[in-house]
Amino acid sequence: MTSATNTVASTTGAKDLKFHKDRNINWWLTAVIAVLSLTILVPLYFTVVTALKTPAEAGTFSLPTSWEWHNFLDASNKVNYPKAALNSAIITVAAVVLTLVTNTFVAYAVARNQDKRFFRFLYYFFILAMFVPFSVVMLPIAKQMGSLHLDNQLGLIVLYTILGLGTNLFIATGFIKSIPISLEEAARMDGASTWRIFWQIIFPLMGPINATIAITTCLWAWNDFLLPLIVLTDQSNQTIPLAQYVFSSQFATNYPMAFSSYLMAMAPVLVVYIFAQKWVVGGVMRGAVK
Repeated sequence: MTSATNTVASTTGAKDLKFHKDRNINWWLTAVIAVLSLTILVPLYFTVVTALKTPAEAGTFSLPTSWEWHNFLDASNKVNYPKAALNSAIITVAAVVLTLVTNTFVAYAVARNQDKRFFRFLYYFFILAMFVPFSVVMLPIAKQMGSLHLDNQLGLIVLYTILGLGTNLFIATGFIKSIPISLEEAARMDGASTWRIFWQIIFPLMGPINATIAITTCLWAWNDFLLPLIVLTDQSNQTIPLAQYVFSSQFATNYPMAFSSYLMAMAPVLVVYIFAQKWVVGGVMRGAVK
């Protein structure tokens, strides 16, 4: 009886010790993280309160004396928000779908053939392309898209698909290598082609990576300003960031209206990211570890 009691007591003590160790908090690191978080929270607070002020009150951190909710409606009318949002949505959705269809298949081909010199060259070529500054290729891209008559939404979708290939290839290749090749060998013995193996076996297993690629492409295409600026020539096709450029010129003095427009543009992707951030982090971690 005494032995059993001692065993239970030692087990309970070990659990309590482990519990206290798990509850041990690094307060210095927590304080640093809290201070660094202010670099995001303070500007966000300033944006929200400014969007609800009058132009005379803008520029301070104090709360509005009167809440000017009509700033959002005025900003929507100034930038033609429904039309710009529709253009951004079309480009974003098409870019995400085309990226998932093409980039994942390229990653599969490279991952399964890296023992061949040509595919190794492709892998490092696309990875190195990630380190080329966009300012270096900006004007050549604009010239090329104009000469090909792709200075429209279609050309913008193609550019998002191609320019994102390096990053997507990097995170998807490592994940594909972790999938047992025996699954493909068994499918080939049953007469399955490469296309069928990819779409029915590999692609469904790439769920976390596909979610990561889709979300990062969505955030990039929705928030991007430079590519639409240099590619789109028809004003009726302008995206939200491009339409908001009007606040940097004609309406530069009306900061509440400008900030209201920025918040409306940020809201859709912010909601998407809040609900999908675990897939972004999990997918990158899985893809980076081979």
